[in-house]
Amino acid sequence: MFRAPKEQIWFFDCEWAPDPQAGRLLYRLPPEMPDTEVLREMWQRNGATPENPQPFLKTVLCRVISIAAVLRRQRGEDIRLDLLWLPRDAAVPEQCAEAVVIGTFLQALGKFRPQVVGFNSRGADLKILLQRAVVQGVAAAEFCRRPEKPWEGCDYFARDNEYHVDLMEILGSWNQKGGLALHEIATLSGIPGKFECAGEEVAQMWLDGRWPKIVQYNCYDALTTYLVWLRMAHLAGYVTDEGYDNEQQLLNDRLLELAEKPETEFLNRYIEEWERLQAALHASA
Repeated sequence: MFRAPKEQIWFFDCEWAPDPQAGRLLYRLPPEMPDTEVLREMWQRNGATPENPQPFLKTVLCRVISIAAVLRRQRGEDIRLDLLWLPRDAAVPEQCAEAVVIGTFLQALGKFRPQVVGFNSRGADLKILLQRAVVQGVAAAEFCRRPEKPWEGCDYFARDNEYHVDLMEILGSWNQKGGLALHEIATLSGIPGKFECAGEEVAQMWLDGRWPKIVQYNCYDALTTYLVWLRMAHLAGYVTDEGYDNEQQLLNDRLLELAEKPETEFLNRYIEEWERLQAALHASA
C-alpha cells in the first residue's frame, strides 16, 4: 500500500492523441498532407491491421491535449476538494497549445510540491509529460529538482519516494492476467468508470474538433482516480469509516455546486452515473 497521505494531494490524469506533426517529421511526410492521412500512415507504420486499425503509438508520438486534477487539501480534520483542468477554455487557441498545457501543470507542481496520485501515471502520464515537455522546449526547473537523498524531500522520479503514487502499480500486476484497468476497479467499487467514451476514442474526438468533450472525459478520470484512492486510503486505515462517508459526501456536494455553472454542467452526468452504480450495488447486497 502507500504511505500516509500528504496534506496536499493532486489526483491527475492526462489525455493525448497522435501528433500529426510528429508523423510528418519522423516519417518525412509532405507538409501539405492532411492530418487524417498522416495519422493513418502513423498507425500503418506501427502495426495497423484490419482488426486493429489504430494500434497503440509510443507516447512521444502523441500530443498532450488536456490535463485534469482533483486537489485535496487537508488541515487537521478540515478537508477541501477542488477540480482543475487544462486548457481552462478549449475555445481559446492560446490555452490549447501543448507547451502551455504541459508547462502550466509542471510549473504548478514545482511551485506547490504536492503529492501526486495517478493510475498508470508512472508508466504513461508522467512519461508523456516529460517526453513532450522536451519536445516542446518547456522549462520546469522546480518540478525537475530532486533532493540529494530520497528521504529528504519531494522527488517525482524516484520509485521509493512517497510524492508520486501510481495506484495501478499497487493494485495490478505486470503479467497480462493480473493487469487492471481503472474502469474495472472503479465500476466494481460503485465508482464511475468509462461511461460516456473510452480512451481509444480520444484521437477521433480530437480530429473532429471535440476538444471540450475530451476535457470533460479527462475530468471524469481524475475524479475516478481520487475516489479509488479514497477507497484504498480507507482500506489502509488512513481514513475512518465515518471519514470515508463524509469525504464522499464532501465530493458529492462540491460536484453539485460546480454542476450549477454552465462550464461545468457536464458534472451532472458523473453524479448520475455514481448514483446509478451505488443503487445497483445496494440492490444486490
